[in-house]
Amino acid sequence: MKGGKRVHTALRTFAFGLPGAWEDHPWGESVAKVDKKVFAFFGVEPHTSVHLKLPHSADAALAIRGAAEMGYGLGRAGWVSIPLEGEVPPMEILREWIEESYRAVATKKRAKELDER
Repeated sequence: MKGGKRVHTALRTFAFGLPGAWEDHPWGESVAKVDKKVFAFFGVEPHTSVHLKLPHSADAALAIRGAAEMGYGLGRAGWVSIPLEGEVPPMEILREWIEESYRAVATKKRAKELDER
């Protein structure tokens, strides 16, 4: 799938539609939080990547050309930077990864709300 702004916009829409998700702007960038915890970093303009916590799918995500562990020690905790330019994974996979990241930081109550949708 070709990446770019369209993919970025679709991913933001999906992420902010999850139960209890909201947008914040720490460090001047857009992030998706559930309650007080970040589950997706969307960055600043131009939006060329998304950063997700992938405790189960990190290896698959890191196999993507241009993907990398996040800096500042976040990579050791399973955070991966996934490029959104050029060839990117199918939207279905990206949505699954956003849900995985959400579940990795969400309370059990929030995860249950997601299961009940």
